[in-house]
Amino acid sequence: MPFNKKGLATLLGASALMFSMSALANNPTPTPDPGDGGSSAYQRGPDPSVSFLEASRGQYSVSDHRVSGLVSGFGGGTIHYPTGTTGTMGAVVVIPGFVSAESSIDWWGPKLASYGFVVMTIDTNSGFDQPGSRATQINNALDYLVGQNTSSSSPVRGMIDTDRLGVIGWSMGGGGTLRVAREGRIKAAIPLAPWDTTSYYAGRSQAPTLIFACESDVIAPVYQHASPFYNALPSSIDKAFVEINGGSHYCGNGGSIYNDVLSRFGVSWMKLHLDEDARYKQFLCGPNHTSDSQISDYRGNCPY
Repeated sequence: MPFNKKGLATLLGASALMFSMSALANNPTPTPDPGDGGSSAYQRGPDPSVSFLEASRGQYSVSDHRVSGLVSGFGGGTIHYPTGTTGTMGAVVVIPGFVSAESSIDWWGPKLASYGFVVMTIDTNSGFDQPGSRATQINNALDYLVGQNTSSSSPVRGMIDTDRLGVIGWSMGGGGTLRVAREGRIKAAIPLAPWDTTSYYAGRSQAPTLIFACESDVIAPVYQHASPFYNALPSSIDKAFVEINGGSHYCGNGGSIYNDVLSRFGVSWMKLHLDEDARYKQFLCGPNHTSDSQISDYRGNCPY
């Protein structure tokens, strides 16, 4: 029997509905574009808040695994990793400065791990190693972590996304961090009161870079190191500069009165650039940071 116009429209509408239901069944959860401000495939944890970021720890308990000082390529260290979670996560290496041990920067290990990262805080082969040597040791430590991801005896086997690597370095370790950031290997860098003899490497950085500067630093004065390094960073990358009000050369190491600022910015930087989690943009680009009494200078090229 022939259809009239009303019957034809009804049939076409039913067919379209069936097609839509079939498409939904085959693709029940569309994958959002991280760049549109929506969810990331790597997103984990609750919606962040200032109190969440400034807490002493994030949502995960943390376990540690000691790396022997006899390991090749760097001076050993400690792997900090979250427990009670599944899936792969970004990995971060943290390196100390001149004549300083792992203990000077170990605050960053459990702090970042509790928010869902695998973190290795390391010692260097010698306390006297210069930025170039520290850059080499950072790469060796990253290689070690990548190797641990497939080692049958490793506590972090299968936990690391080897395409999402970051580095934090203090003082000469910060200089080494800026050198590694130009190699295209890492996706996030945080130099802490960085020291180096040149801005050459900063000018060639390929990784989003957050520099923590210490206003009263007499070892790596801001005007000689952190500030020119930031100014040299390419405008094509995400970058930020946070100067801690009255801070000494040790202001970025954690375990001090500056923990809130370090936590808020440091965790957010890694969450945004390693986890591609746009929920953390608000803590980097939103507020008027200089209204924070602990921040004496803020620069950045937001929006990211």
